[in-house]
Amino acid sequence: MSAFCRLLYKYKCYFCYRCVVEANPSAINITVFTRILDRLLDGYDNRLRPGLGDRVTEVKTDIYVTSFGPVSDTDMEYTIDVFFRQSWKDERLKFHGPMNILPLNNLMASKIWTPDTFFHNGKKSVAHNMTMPNKLLRIKDDGTLLYTMRLTVHAECPMHLEDFPMDFHSCPLKFGSYAYTISEVTYEWTRNASESVVVEGESSRLNQYDLLGQSVGQETIKSSTGEYTVMTAHFHLKRKIGYFVIQTYLPCIMTVILSQVSFWLNRESVPARTVFGVTTVLTMTTLSISARNSLPKVAYATAMDWFIAVCYAFVFSALIEFATVNYFTKRGWAWDGKSVVINKKKERASVMKKNNAYAVAVANYAPNIGKDPSGTLPTIAKGGGTPTEPGKLRPDGTKVPEQKKSFNSVSKIDRISRILFPVLFGSFNLVYWATYLNREPVIKDMVPST
Repeated sequence: MSAFCRLLYKYKCYFCYRCVVEANPSAINITVFTRILDRLLDGYDNRLRPGLGDRVTEVKTDIYVTSFGPVSDTDMEYTIDVFFRQSWKDERLKFHGPMNILPLNNLMASKIWTPDTFFHNGKKSVAHNMTMPNKLLRIKDDGTLLYTMRLTVHAECPMHLEDFPMDFHSCPLKFGSYAYTISEVTYEWTRNASESVVVEGESSRLNQYDLLGQSVGQETIKSSTGEYTVMTAHFHLKRKIGYFVIQTYLPCIMTVILSQVSFWLNRESVPARTVFGVTTVLTMTTLSISARNSLPKVAYATAMDWFIAVCYAFVFSALIEFATVNYFTKRGWAWDGKSVVINKKKERASVMKKNNAYAVAVANYAPNIGKDPSGTLPTIAKGGGTPTEPGKLRPDGTKVPEQKKSFNSVSKIDRISRILFPVLFGSFNLVYWATYLNREPVIKDMVPST
């Protein structure tokens, strides 16, 4: 490099392009970038959309999901963390230079026109600003722009909980232009369904749901200000049933089985059977209340509500069954409906006759009681009042019959209930689980989640 060139470069007199390159090769890129940007923004009005008065601005979008969840059943909403990408063409930003793409940051994004995209079903959206606004802008030499930002969106997810907890849900994410109608700005997906919405593999690990896949679509809505394009992405979820089996279903089944144990108890055991019935009814009441606490206050019954209701009916029926058995036992009724007629006069006469026989026996043998060396009292037979023990001979030569062991009487109602209740409850469980577990969601154009 000549001394003259070095002198000119020292005082920033850039008359010779060759001198600049030889003095500082990296200065060429900085200088060219600066000139390009200055020329692009010279006379640029970011209040006007590209193609105003000439064509419709087409905005192509795609979403990369970095985190999905949690999903709230009570609030019917979900949280999603995405890289939201938009691409459009602005002829005013065409340039010619040694590079094809200009990589820029958020400072340049505030000086050019960007789509006024908003989320229709978003309750709250947050743009990440740490440590700087998470935005990316790239401009191609033909004027095509790529604008990417990182967002966390809390969006509504309408849920129909009739099949809870064996339910499926399709949580939408809807977005579009706020001010521009379809005659000014339209939206399109960048690629097909499998590439327009991509879910990172590690992001779909939810506590209560499995992310089956996602699907994309497009629709047009009408309002008083015109027609607008709305882009939709649906995330299809299936609830995991393991938690509810442990917390609700198994306790309900065990409570019903416990209530049926009372059928095998003696019908004279009133306190024991009463405790079984009342305790199981109160337990089912507590389970039904706790199961509802994790759900929104919907006006219809869910699948779990039906299961709890049937279990409650079985438990309550077991208590009513014991009351029926106890009623017939106390009143002396038989299962065939015929009553045992008791003649009170004959009963009184029989009691008086036995008392007289006992009095005569005591009067005749009272002197011999003290002479008994064994110190035991004689046994008085029912028939003639002879003081003989069981197994010994009577004065007439006959043996005294031994006393037979008495067994607890079993009601015919209990015998039928021991078979009827388990069969009905088992049949109900078979139909219930076969109905709900074999249901599959009908989802068109769904892309399986990775």
